[in-house]
Amino acid sequence: MTQALAVAVGGALGSLLRFWMSTGVYALLGRGFPYGTLAVNVLGCLLMGFLFVLFLDRFSTNGVLRAGMLIGVLGGFTTFSAFSMETVNLIEEGAQLKAALNIFLNVLACLGATWLGVLVGRQL
Repeated sequence: MTQALAVAVGGALGSLLRFWMSTGVYALLGRGFPYGTLAVNVLGCLLMGFLFVLFLDRFSTNGVLRAGMLIGVLGGFTTFSAFSMETVNLIEEGAQLKAALNIFLNVLACLGATWLGVLVGRQL
């Protein structure tokens, strides 16, 4: 039950962080492209790689903290469903190039960020 509570609280926090970050990015860059979702996804992947290594390889953290952060906070923070809906919207608007760019950037940048997070975590 403690892990479930940690995931629930972490998920709420992650969702708020996602809202604040994406809103801020859209305020800076506009809504002509899903920049907010891309930024959230890349940062979330970087943190996932980094924290995964820290929690599993570097520190002996308990399962509650690990679940709360990785499943809760980062699960609530990253936005694959938003990415998917925004991509479908771009396709329906006839913006196939933007849709393809969105797919390419999210997949490439998020995999790269996760890998970078793992590398940084292993260097500690």
